[in-house]
Amino acid sequence: MGFGVNDGLSVRAVAVPHEFIDRYMAAANGEYVKVFLYLLRHESELDTLRDSDVADALNLTEADVRRALLYWEKAGVLTIKEKPGARPGEAAASAEARPETEAGMETAAGAEPEERPVPSVPGERPLPPRGDGFARMERLADDEEFSALIYAVQQYLGKTFTQIECEKFAYFYDGLGMTAELLEFLAEYCADGGHTGIRYIEKVALNWYQLGIRTREEARVHTLRYSKEVSAVMKAFGITGRSPAAAEQEYMKKWFREYGFDRKLVTEACDRTIRATGAASFPYADKILTGWKENGVKTLSDVEKLDKERQARQSRTGKRPTAQTAPSGAGAKNRFNNFDGRSYDYEGLVFENIRRRHGKGEVQNGAQ
Repeated sequence: MGFGVNDGLSVRAVAVPHEFIDRYMAAANGEYVKVFLYLLRHESELDTLRDSDVADALNLTEADVRRALLYWEKAGVLTIKEKPGARPGEAAASAEARPETEAGMETAAGAEPEERPVPSVPGERPLPPRGDGFARMERLADDEEFSALIYAVQQYLGKTFTQIECEKFAYFYDGLGMTAELLEFLAEYCADGGHTGIRYIEKVALNWYQLGIRTREEARVHTLRYSKEVSAVMKAFGITGRSPAAAEQEYMKKWFREYGFDRKLVTEACDRTIRATGAASFPYADKILTGWKENGVKTLSDVEKLDKERQARQSRTGKRPTAQTAPSGAGAKNRFNNFDGRSYDYEGLVFENIRRRHGKGEVQNGAQ
């Protein structure tokens, strides 16, 4: 078979040292080679080049780029210098491609590349450092259970893994200590939801690790509960045809995980939000639930008790939460600012006033 190069590609060229091709390229995965060649191509721009620039150009993540840089530094092909003022770990802009000539391929002097821990969510289980993915893959080469795992998850996801995808599952398996059974369920769960991209899978895996999920059964219970909780909130708000946005998921995580509320309490807050505002407002519902948390609410009975206490106070004072009761003059606040600045008691009076007007048949259009 003969080979030829399109003349249109040979007008401009980048010199790749023979020793890189003969000695280094075969052992490296394709993503690492792409990063190295890109740096050679943009050698004159290394002082201003950023990890994000390389990632965007090569359709990689910034973490992929950093791993490639650390791999080539360890191999002695690159020397990495941190730029003053750069974000932690950002070295692409100052990576010096050493193999300009074959003589430049000797091992770089200096210490081993520093291992940087993966950022973790505050208050949750910290993540172990990723380490050298290539070295981990070599170590697991004879692990039959891991080989069977990779084969199984590829079947679930309907695709053949790249080197980067294999390394990520190696990190889940070896770095995080997740069992093959749990990781098979992870692949099955993500595939059933139509998510086969490694970024989504990695996000779920890290979340499970930080939540302390260690077995398939724990993961099954967690995903089932989470699915029911999300479905209940979206239904209460009348939201259909889409998944919750990231900000909405964070609100629900706070209500169910941090506050420990059950679905009945959360959907009651959603119902009250709709009645009060005429819209599906997660921030408004969050204020209700935060107020309940501060008042020690644990059940709907506790909510009813708070409502009765408010009604009693309202009867004694004879006051109504209207805009006319707000302060006037300098620094005055309207009804909505008063809601943000005052305690939960004011919010309860607003709800009681709304219920009273509903009882008289007044129409609520969302602007009242």
